Order: sequence, then C-alpha cells, then structure tokens
Amino acid sequence: MIDNKKVLSFIPARAGSKGIKDKNIIDLGGKPLIAYTIEAAKKSKYVDKVIVSTDGENIANVAKQYGAEIPFFRPKELAEDNSNVLTAIIHTLEQLKKMNDNYDIIILLQPTSPFRNEKHIDEALELLINNNLTSLLSVCETDKNPTLIRKVDNNNKLTPLIDTNISLRQEMDKYYILNGAIYINYVKDIKENKFLKDNEYGYIMDKCYSLDIDEPIDLEVANIYIKKLFNK
Repeated sequence: MIDNKKVLSFIPARAGSKGIKDKNIIDLGGKPLIAYTIEAAKKSKYVDKVIVSTDGENIANVAKQYGAEIPFFRPKELAEDNSNVLTAIIHTLEQLKKMNDNYDIIILLQPTSPFRNEKHIDEALELLINNNLTSLLSVCETDKNPTLIRKVDNNNKLTPLIDTNISLRQEMDKYYILNGAIYINYVKDIKENKFLKDNEYGYIMDKCYSLDIDEPIDLEVANIYIKKLFNK
C-alpha cells in the first residue's frame, strides 16, 4: 500500500510463446524467467498482492513456488497470440471485485523483463504518487536517435524521419523508448479502449536493467548480463 492506496501487481504469462518455447518459465541463471519478476514484486514495499495471469498449468505451478497467487486461470480466448493484455487485466479486476478484493492501483510487470527489480518498482510508484501523475510507464534512453533514421521508398530514396539541421551528436536531444518493464495505472482509469503504451509519464531506467527477452538472442544476452547484475 502507498498513500493509503492498495496496489495490485499483475504479471501476464501466456502458455503459448512463439520466439522461445515455454519462454516464461525457461531457465535463466538457474531460475525460471518469471521468478525474477515475482520476486521483485514481492520485495516491493508497496505491492499488496502479486497475481500471475496465465492459461498454463505449468506456469501456474512455477509461479506458486515463487510466491505468486493464481486465484483463477485466464480464459483461453484471452490468451491467444493476438490477445490484448488489457483484456486480461480487465478480466482479473472483474473477478477480484466479485471476490470483494479491490485495488486502487495496478502495476503491470511483464516477466520478460527480468532485470527490473523492487527498487525500480518502488521508485516508479513513488514517482506516480508524489507527483500526482495520472499514469506511468518505464522507459530507457535509446541509442537509435530518430534524427538518424531514414525511410526508404521503392526507388531506394532516403527520407529523414525527423527533418533537422543538427549534425553533431552532442547537440541532439535525448530520446527514450518504452522498455516494457513497468506500467502503472489507477484501476478506475482502466478501460477497454485504453492502450497502456499511451501512459502519460515516464520512469527512466538504465539500459542495463531494460533488457526485454523476446527472441533466443535476447536470452543469450541475458545470461551474460545476469553474471554481472546478480553475480551468478
């Protein structure tokens, strides 16, 4: 709880994964991938409950081992490849409400961001509350500066994405990209036509904590990172 507001940690973990088979529970440094996110949420000073939303029994069993709750399974129709995570959030909030288990703030923590830790979670929540922000998501600085990005037409002609006269890198603005690690919203603002990527304010994370595991190469990089970040 923070500022007398109950906080629900929502961890989405579908059973089906294309890039990496059984991605959410694949081994990373001797633990299932999802374990890092569960442990971070449980160590938070402010999170009141940690729920994993899944349609997979194996994922549910692993999640329970690391302290998460699975009060119900996610319906199969909300766990397809093209399913919007927001529908799963709404389903979870509705089911919890029926159980008279209500929350003020929901924080979405994707298990594919294993290096986001409890410090990041708590700082993001404090940023939201202390500054009276409406919604928040985590970002990191990108080295892919949009002033250097070009569109290519059918004739291989290049067109700048952003038209600018700045040529020196030192003069360019800093740009930030969504890293997928943290999304925070007030429960009252969750609606079917809402997109969490449109959350209004950013919590800046270092790039080394922002790795998002989607493809096999990401897992290889994560195994290198983990030796430095977790001394494994």
